[in-house]
Amino acid sequence: MEKYLTQEFIYMLSVPIHATAIIGEMIYSYFLKRKLYTVGDTATNVYVALFNFGLDLLMKGASFAIMLFFYYYRIFDLEFTLWYWIGVFILQDFAYYVQHYVDHYSRFFWAVHVTHHNSEYFNISTGFRASVFQPLYRYLFFCPLALVGFHPLHVMAAYAILQIYGTLVHTESVKKMGFLEWILVTPSHHRVHHASNGKYLDKNMGMFLIIWDRMFGTFQKEEDDYEPITYGLTSKLEDKGPINIVFHEWKSIWNDVKRSDINWSQRLKYVFYPPGWSHDGSRKTSKQIQQEIKEKAK
Repeated sequence: MEKYLTQEFIYMLSVPIHATAIIGEMIYSYFLKRKLYTVGDTATNVYVALFNFGLDLLMKGASFAIMLFFYYYRIFDLEFTLWYWIGVFILQDFAYYVQHYVDHYSRFFWAVHVTHHNSEYFNISTGFRASVFQPLYRYLFFCPLALVGFHPLHVMAAYAILQIYGTLVHTESVKKMGFLEWILVTPSHHRVHHASNGKYLDKNMGMFLIIWDRMFGTFQKEEDDYEPITYGLTSKLEDKGPINIVFHEWKSIWNDVKRSDINWSQRLKYVFYPPGWSHDGSRKTSKQIQQEIKEKAK
């Protein structure tokens, strides 16, 4: 039974699902002349996914051992009932929301996560454009679940299953989903998340349930009467080579940190404050941009 709950087995089962979805979307794109895919961008998605998967395998032993440490000192001995499985999925989804929020609001973590956002296309293969170095720290956000009493194997199985869903919502082929828009992260919600339009920046952080965004003020619906969505970063990448696609934000951080006209406190802020923060106000964070949009609307 345990082998069926491993991430590897779950991901293996998802291969035909993802392959069918991607091929179907490619056919849809071709016949409707939507141009949702390009060879270069899709190849980059594959390269980044392989890079991430390799690091994930290397980290698996250490990350699982640390989660087991927390599980050993667990607060509760939980029985494997239906409520246990419902709980592990809901709390895993919330833990992911917290991690994703941190990825967007601390530049240090954004430098890792930005790879997932620097494509100017939005299709199911974009879901595989992973945050390469996330396996180095992702499990730390899941350790509280182990401390509560959820077995690490079950926590990571829930993550893998939710991630399969989270990959499939990377699509422009599905518009709105009716009442499900109130409960689940839908393709419409996730298009907003990947948009570089000012109003949409850093919104809709959830992977499966949209309720966390609604509860904590990070929700933004896709508005039909708003400007068309532009995918990618607010400043487009000129160098889309395999190295720069992963490391460009680290280069930018280094250029800011080594400035001679700032103090050490400001250097640390350039590393850990939200993306867009600057000591002289020459750049703007997403919240500052959105505040300006609200003021103009008034």
